Amino acid sequence: MYECNQFTRTELALGKDGIEKLKNSKIVLFGLGGVGSYIAEALARVGVGNLIIVDGDTVDITNINRQLIANINTIGKNKAELVKERISLINPLANVVAISKFVKSEDDIDFIDGTVDYVIDAIDYFDAKIMIIKKAKELGLNLISSMGTAKRLHGDMFKIADISKTKVCPLAKKMRRELKKLRINKVKVLYSDEVPTEMHEIDGYVGKSLGSVSFVPPVAGMLIAGEVVRDLLK
Repeated sequence: MYECNQFTRTELALGKDGIEKLKNSKIVLFGLGGVGSYIAEALARVGVGNLIIVDGDTVDITNINRQLIANINTIGKNKAELVKERISLINPLANVVAISKFVKSEDDIDFIDGTVDYVIDAIDYFDAKIMIIKKAKELGLNLISSMGTAKRLHGDMFKIADISKTKVCPLAKKMRRELKKLRINKVKVLYSDEVPTEMHEIDGYVGKSLGSVSFVPPVAGMLIAGEVVRDLLK
């Protein structure tokens, strides 16, 4: 008699071969914020067996409005370690490597090699995004990169396409220019063609953060996770 487990419903949808494929897959995820924390959650719950999660940041009180791991009790704690702990409660058999650092040079991504099945970029830093894409392309790895999700209010306007097909998104435009200089093409991205909303001023607030809401970045994360899983199962 079949003994149910946390992946029984997933197996009904994807089949035994699909479960085994995901169990043996190795994914590198950069960024565990509003988008990345939901990507990690979805990959853990679908049964991906090997994850390298990378983020040098700690939880800030302003993260609570949209990041899965952020709450009053986790302020000041490292995001990578928090996500690793959360995954251990979902799938204790998953092999999770938490790397608590920011990507500032190519040396910071030297662990990406030919054994990786998919690279996911969900970070905010432009130079780091370019380095990650360049490395993945050099190795011929599957890759998806998240464009901007801040200053948007409509999660239903996200699309997944080649970066050459993007429009409206300021980050995608900047990325296209830089990638063209490097002669890199055919980069799969998630982007929104929603015109970014205007920022409101807060009396006494000094900061460089962009406005974001609870119901938009998680949609991007789930869409990316779904695309990755479907690609792996092809």
